[in-house]
Amino acid sequence: MNRLLFFVLVLIASPLFAQNFTTAADAFLRKHVTNGSVAYSKIKQNMAEIESLYTQIGEQKFDGMDDANKKAFYINAYNLVVIYWVAKHYPLKSPLDDSGFFDRVKHKVAGEEMTLNSLEIKKLLAVYKDPRIHFALACAAKSCPPLASFAYTSTNLEKQLGERTTLAVNNPNWLKVNAAQKKVELSKIFEWYKKDFLAAAKTELDWINLYRKEKIPAYYSVGFYEYNWALNEK
Repeated sequence: MNRLLFFVLVLIASPLFAQNFTTAADAFLRKHVTNGSVAYSKIKQNMAEIESLYTQIGEQKFDGMDDANKKAFYINAYNLVVIYWVAKHYPLKSPLDDSGFFDRVKHKVAGEEMTLNSLEIKKLLAVYKDPRIHFALACAAKSCPPLASFAYTSTNLEKQLGERTTLAVNNPNWLKVNAAQKKVELSKIFEWYKKDFLAAAKTELDWINLYRKEKIPAYYSVGFYEYNWALNEK
C-alpha cells in the first residue's frame, strides 16, 4: 500500500512541479524580455531567479506528464538555459564568444546531461517533427526568431507556436521580400534545417505561405541572408 501511495504521489507531484516551473518561467520572461531582446545586464546583477529556474530544469521529472507538457517544458528549458549561460558569462558580444556554447557545454535537463544542440535536435525536433519549434527557440543572437516574453504552456502550445511562426514569417526584417526584383531572402534557419520544412511542404516557400498574410509567389528566387550573431540584448 505504501508503494502504491508513493507512486500516486509521484504522478501528482510531477505535473504540479512543471506547472510551478512554468509559472515562474513566465514571470521571469515577462520581466526581462522586451520585443525579443533580453536584459542580460539586469539579470547578471541578480542571478538568483535564473539560477533557481536552471536548477528546476535539471530536477524536472516526467512521471505522469503528457507529450504537450514535455514539449512545452523542453522549449522553455532551451530558452532559459540560453539566458542563464549568457548571463553567467556576461558581458558577451555574441553567444559564439563562448566556445562550445551550443555543442560542447552540457546542462542537466530533466535529469539528463545534454548540450543545447542535443536538447533542440534530439528532444524536440526529432521527437515532435514540428518545424514551428524553430520559431519558439531563441539562440541569443539577433538573427534568431524573436524570443517570446512568456513561457509556453501545454494548454496554449498550439496557439503559441502558430502565433510565433506567423509573427516571424510576416516580419519584413526577418523575412525579406523584394517584389521589384521578384526575390526573397530567408533566414539561414531555412537552409540549416531545410529537411524539417520540406518534410511538411514541397518547398520552403510553400511552408512559409501557410503562415504568410501576403503570399510569396512560387516563381520568386530564394536566397539566404547572413546570420547576425550579435547578442540579442537590450
